[in-house]
Amino acid sequence: MQTLKDLLYKVSLEEVAGDMEVEVNAIVFDSRQVKPGCVFVATRGTTVDGHTFIEKAVADGATAVVGEAMPVVRQSNVTYVTVKESREALGIMASHFYGNPSTKLKLVGVTGTNGKTTTVTLLHQLFRKLGYQVGLLSTVQNQINEEILPSTHTTPDAVRMNELMAQMVERGCTHCFMEVSSHSVDQRRIAGLKYKGAIFSNITHDHLDYHKTFDAYIKAKKAFFDGLSADAFALVNGDDKRGFVMLQNTKAAKYYFALKTEADFKGRLLANSLQGLEMDIDGKPVWFQLIGAFNAYNILSVYGAAVLLGEDSEEVLTQLSSIKPSIGRFDQLEFDGITAIVDYAHTPDALENVLQTIDDLRSGGEQVITLVGCGGNRDKTKRPLMAQIACRFSDKVILTSDNPRDEDPAEILKEMEAGISPSDRRKVLTIVDRREAIKTACMLSQPKDIMLVAGKGHETYQEIKGVKYPFDDKQVVMEAFKTVKG
Repeated sequence: MQTLKDLLYKVSLEEVAGDMEVEVNAIVFDSRQVKPGCVFVATRGTTVDGHTFIEKAVADGATAVVGEAMPVVRQSNVTYVTVKESREALGIMASHFYGNPSTKLKLVGVTGTNGKTTTVTLLHQLFRKLGYQVGLLSTVQNQINEEILPSTHTTPDAVRMNELMAQMVERGCTHCFMEVSSHSVDQRRIAGLKYKGAIFSNITHDHLDYHKTFDAYIKAKKAFFDGLSADAFALVNGDDKRGFVMLQNTKAAKYYFALKTEADFKGRLLANSLQGLEMDIDGKPVWFQLIGAFNAYNILSVYGAAVLLGEDSEEVLTQLSSIKPSIGRFDQLEFDGITAIVDYAHTPDALENVLQTIDDLRSGGEQVITLVGCGGNRDKTKRPLMAQIACRFSDKVILTSDNPRDEDPAEILKEMEAGISPSDRRKVLTIVDRREAIKTACMLSQPKDIMLVAGKGHETYQEIKGVKYPFDDKQVVMEAFKTVKG
């Protein structure tokens, strides 16, 4: 059992009313989870302000409250602590509560618009092959060694994150690789964590529904690097002009990886096919099972990070060459000579990367049929761009629902259609029902054609009006092929 004073170590306090030596048996920021003996941390969310639930938390047994503003009427048996930023306080407190697990791991965070999941998954697989006990925190899943745990956010909340890392330490893990989203940085979910290294993949327009401006989005990513300590490393994409921006104020040791410019970890793409790619890395030719130039960057960043973590470069390349692609990332299916590719591409840049890769691999006689949608309650500015990119690289395009969430899917598709030029309209179909759209794409496909089903990748659900319905693109594609092609 720890005291409130212990948990608030290194938190900037503004006012304290009550006993700081009170013992705390849990940290809670959701008032519905309050139980006797806990500390309730009131945080301001995007839709709910936790400060409005302080009295309820106290009534339900919270012995201490931490927040940015306290009620005028206070209970004498409850300690009230006012802080400047309660979300940051929550991160620091959660870290202390679970014994500061990030200091007992070599924790590496990966940020960027695209490539985060692939990079952390590759790192996890690589270090398992190198013989380590390893943790993973990703969009697809959280993992302790080979045990898979459910994942609901790109970066879990501060309490859950530290709880998971504590379990990793308890299970003997030496390393943890995690995605670091711009939301998690802005919301201080990573406060209190000690990173051994950070990787920046790239940055393109995304999440403007949350950050409002591209500049604010960049600053959120950069804040992650600004917070690194002098004994950490910062590894950034030298071919992305904002890689240098990420390094401007960091205390960490600075490194670059690149395909086009000079870098500490230099790569060159030698061959690219639907079977994999060949690269020259630091003068050594290596064949990898991943596909596409965008994956060449992911491989380079993983190689660089592993070397910076002290691993032998030759052994790293040997083990990397045997690793297979992540679920839902350029995931290929074959049916009667037709190649179907299921990919998570849900940003303009990611969609262009996948379609550019397909275009590079075409022999010339086949059609490319692209099925794509855009998620509801997300950045609307990318909707016309997604349709425009799909048209540029495809012979036929089917616009359909992704995860419409609380929006009308037909309205989302109208916004996508705004990006289609008059000359491209003849090759575009709009089908709201995603299952029907996939079935239509299968019907249109002929032997040698390439069909891309983009946007959902690894997801096994479709979210409509707050309900998640079972929907696995890969499974639906296989069922549709069997139905329409026999």
